[in-house]
Amino acid sequence: MACKQQRFTGMTLTLPDQRARHWQDALADLLDGQTSVSVTVDAGDWVLGCRDLQELLSLLQQEGHVLDRLTSRVPETVVSACSLGLDAALCALDEPLGALDRHPSSESGELLVHQGTLRSGDHLESERSILLYGDVNPGARISSAGDVFVWGRLRGVAHAGCNGSTSARIVALQLRPLQLRIADLVARGPDELPQTGLAEQACLQDGSISIEPAQLQRPPRP
Repeated sequence: MACKQQRFTGMTLTLPDQRARHWQDALADLLDGQTSVSVTVDAGDWVLGCRDLQELLSLLQQEGHVLDRLTSRVPETVVSACSLGLDAALCALDEPLGALDRHPSSESGELLVHQGTLRSGDHLESERSILLYGDVNPGARISSAGDVFVWGRLRGVAHAGCNGSTSARIVALQLRPLQLRIADLVARGPDELPQTGLAEQACLQDGSISIEPAQLQRPPRP
């Protein structure tokens, strides 16, 4: 189901299905004859990183358009867009985005979507992967049997793969937690500030937790 976008007065472009055509090849045709400056892009199932989104912005600018908002069904695309300061939102497959806005947590399929910051003493836990819209403050915890995606600052404790999955990972716009846990391994967060506009991830490499720029793999669908 498509996202509700009535509050935007500009045009909406829906990127093609990945099996049909690459979005870069289709963009010129989608923009052909369009006169509205403001553009909302529905990225669908495309996994777009920061470089992809910067290229999208550049292509739109070349044609005289400005990106107003980006919607996506892929959490990492939303995280990457937000790390660049873009207005972005996750669009669930089974319900419109407005339905997610009405509930603090929405759970279906393999993804739990939670709206709101976790404060000291809070603990958000799920057997599914988690996408959190907000921060994880010091003293708060977020735990998932799958992956953890934080659209905001992760400064508390995060545990991915809490049932033992060593392939789980933790992705955040600002990954500076008090403690990271993946499966049974524990590590402290880095002290230095992250690079601006760069989402980061923590994953297991060679038996230890490593922090690096987020790798764009398809996360579970909501």
